[in-house]
Amino acid sequence: MSDHPLVSVVTPVYNGHAYLAECIESVLAQTYPHWELIILDNNSSDGSLQLAQSYAEKEPRIRIETNAETLPQMDNWNRSMTLISEQSLYCKVVHADDWLFPNCLSEMVSLAEDNPSVAIVGSYRLEEESVSLDGLKYPSTCVSGRDMLRRRFLGGADLFGSPTSIMYRSDEVRAREQFYNPSNLHADTEICYEILREKDFGFVHQVLTFTRRHNETTSTYARRMQTYMPSDLKMLKTYAPLVLDKREFRTAFNRRLRNYYRMMGHRLLRFRRADNRAFWGEFWAYHAAALKEVGESFSRWRVARGSLHALYRAFLSKIHYE
Repeated sequence: MSDHPLVSVVTPVYNGHAYLAECIESVLAQTYPHWELIILDNNSSDGSLQLAQSYAEKEPRIRIETNAETLPQMDNWNRSMTLISEQSLYCKVVHADDWLFPNCLSEMVSLAEDNPSVAIVGSYRLEEESVSLDGLKYPSTCVSGRDMLRRRFLGGADLFGSPTSIMYRSDEVRAREQFYNPSNLHADTEICYEILREKDFGFVHQVLTFTRRHNETTSTYARRMQTYMPSDLKMLKTYAPLVLDKREFRTAFNRRLRNYYRMMGHRLLRFRRADNRAFWGEFWAYHAAALKEVGESFSRWRVARGSLHALYRAFLSKIHYE
């Protein structure tokens, strides 16, 4: 095992019985031998804990931890990251409804071992039936962290995906009391930005992980409220000045702000039925507060322009298909 650094694989789970066995089996099937699997059960009521324990009884590399009471999702994620072994060099998250291809750990560890400056390793992923995270041209395998930030802020494709999609150096996990920012629903992206301020990004040009489009409460809320847009705007304002000049920053910020209002304008066209009134109020209050947080005042005029843009796009689409 001396040639194989220890990888702490972390699986936080809450009522994930339907897919947990598939997740665990994917770790057991790894071609890489030196791993530990830490499953943190968040007070599940569907038998997830019992299922995990049945695997731990047969496999000594599996360790089960529990919460006495159900924690908010981000708090549960953060606790799971505190449980990794002090001896581990790498930390690989695999969420309970996702899984890893058999060569995932071996390929990610190999790239990181060959590139000591790399603190995060990603790869292509299978997202249900589609391959995604394919925005880095082959054969690029090691990219400066600051170059990665520039790519993202200047409109480059997402290469991070979800926590299941990437592997971290364990030192980066242990260096933070709270690995994920509990106030940010998209803290998994934020921590990548934070790490890449100083460290580099590695990429394996293989499909190594599978991510399910799940319907958890937090994910459903994020989609309904479109929380990623104000979060993206806030993270751009925090991290982009580190890697962009003033002109580039203003261009990137204005583009995202314009798209933000176009999203709200499109939503406005959908809020016409009486049964949407309660959500309407919550939606506008959320985005007005989010804009204020990044130093922007809410503009009804820009929302109206966004609606006109959506109508124009719909008109062009209709003409095209006719």
